[in-house]
Amino acid sequence: MKKLILSIVVSGLSLFATLVHAQAAPDPNTPDGLIKIIVADVMASVKSDPEIQKGNIPRVVELVEKKIVPYTDMRRTTQLAMGRNWSKATPEQQNQLILEFKNLLIRTYSGALSQLRDQTVQYKAFRSAPTDTDVIVRTVVIGKADPIPLDYRLEKTNDGWKVYDINIMGAWLIEAYRNQFTNQISQNGVDGLIKFLQERNAMLAGKK
Repeated sequence: MKKLILSIVVSGLSLFATLVHAQAAPDPNTPDGLIKIIVADVMASVKSDPEIQKGNIPRVVELVEKKIVPYTDMRRTTQLAMGRNWSKATPEQQNQLILEFKNLLIRTYSGALSQLRDQTVQYKAFRSAPTDTDVIVRTVVIGKADPIPLDYRLEKTNDGWKVYDINIMGAWLIEAYRNQFTNQISQNGVDGLIKFLQERNAMLAGKK
């Protein structure tokens, strides 16, 4: 009888642990759940890859293309950074801008990715209504230095939630580039902006 009771207790505890684990697993169909999955996957990949930690750009690019880009909307990011100038670009120019801007962001933040070691991420309370289509997931990166606020803005699309802007220490990425893009276009046109982005990417590639 004691063995039977013990067996029932153990089975019950095992079932409870399984249910708790299932409830705690992030839901990729929710914006906060998606961010938790992406961040955990990227951090684990960086920490397990010595080449990325050395700053190997091709490996960083490969990681970003595989683990991050599928969950982003670079077209929307580029369009918002361009503002009213987006309509001045031809479809071909728009595609070039998206590609060059994506490469610029990858190279700009590759150093930060390669420095990931013992950092952890804390997620602030997230609340949204079922009808919300544009939300912000707020996090804080905890490491040896001061905590770094890092927020993600996502939009609900036909393909699920997509990240299109990030906020690092109070500065939104799109806002940070909008004035720069506007100035380049006012001086040299859309082709001038494309050339500027290409030159920046070449310069950053040369530094690695």
